[in-house]
Amino acid sequence: MGHVSDPSRVWRAPRGPGANPATMIDVPRRLFVFEDPDRLVVGAVGEPGGRTFYLQVRQGSAVVSVSLEKSQVAALAGHVAELLDALEVASALLVDPAPLDEPVGELFRAGALALAWDGDARRVVIEAQPLDESAAYREVPDDDPEGPDLLRVRIEPDRARAFVANAAEVVAAGRPLCPFCGQPLEATGHFCPRSNGQLN
Repeated sequence: MGHVSDPSRVWRAPRGPGANPATMIDVPRRLFVFEDPDRLVVGAVGEPGGRTFYLQVRQGSAVVSVSLEKSQVAALAGHVAELLDALEVASALLVDPAPLDEPVGELFRAGALALAWDGDARRVVIEAQPLDESAAYREVPDDDPEGPDLLRVRIEPDRARAFVANAAEVVAAGRPLCPFCGQPLEATGHFCPRSNGQLN
């Protein structure tokens, strides 16, 4: 993970009651850093089969959303769960059933995601960078003006467990899967390769 050497170059969500509205410093790249935000969730907009998925974080009145693929949601949630299990971090399962905060504005489309454990602060760290040609995560210092835009969120294990449960629920709420081949079933029918391409 990058290290912040010049905090003035980084947008930080306001903290506490009555905090001033969020502002963004005009710099060559955008960094959004949330420390223990009020909320971190995944949600989807649209009908099953045509949904757009969002990773959304909120701190006070500041809300940031990045879009991502359904497969990225599932993979990120799986890796967070594996991380917490491997570290044997005790955590309660919090529930956040509320939908995404409206309006949902896309900061960027996530291309690369990173996950880490901050042992000193005992926080799960999730980072997202925009989609580019390489689709690879670029580890660069926060004060590098040539680096990619970045969303960084640090959350307690309890909130990380809640995020995993939320993500699993959102992913499962899509189109049902074919019991034979595992591919999504369409409302108009499904050509199943396991049944010689017959329409089910």
